Amino acid sequence: MNTPKNTLKNMEAIFTIAVAIACGASYASFTQPTAAVTSAAVQTGAIPVVVVSAKRMTEQEKKISLIEERQALLANASASAL
Repeated sequence: MNTPKNTLKNMEAIFTIAVAIACGASYASFTQPTAAVTSAAVQTGAIPVVVVSAKRMTEQEKKISLIEERQALLANASASAL
C-alpha cells in the first residue's frame, strides 16, 4: 500500500521541479535583449549630435519677438473664444 503514496510524492516532486525549470527559463529569456534591438544598437554606433548654427538675437530682437508671440496668442485665444 505504500506504492501509491510513493508515486504521488514522486509526481509532486517532478511537478515542482518542472515548474521551477519553466520559471527559470522564462525569466532568462526575458532578460536577454532581442536580436533586433542588439543589431540596431550596433548599426548606429555613435550617439547622435545636434548642431545648431544660428546667430544670437539682440535684446531688441528678443523683445520684438516676444511682443509678436503674445499678440499671436491673444489673437488665437479671442478667435477660439468666439
